[in-house]
Amino acid sequence: MEKQEALYCIGCGSRIQTEDKTAPGFIPKSALAKQLTDENADIYCQRCFRLRHYNEITPVSIANDEFVSLLNEIGNHDALIINVIDIFDFNGSIIPGLHRFVGHNPVIVVGNKEDVLPRDVSRGKVRQWLFDQSHAQGLRPDETLLVSSRTGHNVDKLMALIDQYRLGRDVYVVGTTNVGKSTLINQIIQENMAIKDLITTSRFPGTTLDRIEIPFGDGHTLIDTPGIIHEHQIAHLLSPKDLNLIAPQKPLKPKTYQLNDNQTIFLGGLGRFDYIRGDRQGIIVYADDQLMLHRTKLENADAFYAKHVGELLVPPRAKDLADFPKLVRHEFSINTKTDIVFGGLGWITVAKAGIVAAYAPENVDVVVRKAII
Repeated sequence: MEKQEALYCIGCGSRIQTEDKTAPGFIPKSALAKQLTDENADIYCQRCFRLRHYNEITPVSIANDEFVSLLNEIGNHDALIINVIDIFDFNGSIIPGLHRFVGHNPVIVVGNKEDVLPRDVSRGKVRQWLFDQSHAQGLRPDETLLVSSRTGHNVDKLMALIDQYRLGRDVYVVGTTNVGKSTLINQIIQENMAIKDLITTSRFPGTTLDRIEIPFGDGHTLIDTPGIIHEHQIAHLLSPKDLNLIAPQKPLKPKTYQLNDNQTIFLGGLGRFDYIRGDRQGIIVYADDQLMLHRTKLENADAFYAKHVGELLVPPRAKDLADFPKLVRHEFSINTKTDIVFGGLGWITVAKAGIVAAYAPENVDVVVRKAII
């Protein structure tokens, strides 16, 4: 059989492929076959087709070495950097070493998923925490802002900040996978009719894999970069179906448990909280309603997990256990009201002094912060 000549997307330049929907150049086999019936038609990957016809950008990720090359390029440009962060998984969504690449360019750190924070959470405290965490990573943001890419909340404020800081420059939007970066850019397109009309009626200015460029109309562009895959994200351990069990779509509702010392709470099969020593107190869990929580005695916790993970304690599912990483223990001494944050899952608030331990899958971060409620 004659080998088919390689095809390339006319929009982004990536090689057309029909196997991996998360990789660049993907198009369903049926759609490709339909496009090939017209020998004069341009071939678009699914991402570029949806952008061209529906003004919808879908995520694409690239390998870390390619992303480093892109970051080096950004550092050599006079540009505004928008860094999109998942406020439920800061450590899992921060780009390692980003501060080394931005140079003297201004940076706006945008915390996404504001809409699912509990209503009584102080947004000011979250923004301050976002600012402090960014500084701890070496980044020096000029502004921090909380938004919802899903609902469009505060996108108008983001556009105002972009207008304030870009000063006629290009704007690079960077972020890891699963932070909602492309959905946020879709909201920007929908709120800016000039951009929407231009994209709908013209070829994409970006002709290479590493970007899609959205014109501002003054000779400069907003550049959507592919997401970098961050190995510390819990999302990479789960199927899309199970990812829905930990990704809230509405404000989190607190669940309070009165615990004596030597008691344990499991967060599905993905996390564990041990109250080791301290006076009886109410600890508060903030996680998606669909994630099953289970309380048991600390002395039985190891055996309980071994027996029930994949069945009662899900996710992960039983079929996924062979490749699922072990839970790693992190111990903390609590002296003031504190949040124990499980990267990508949520957090547990401990109000009184005590000794606690938190477990998460290997490479998934558990950190403490001053309580935001």
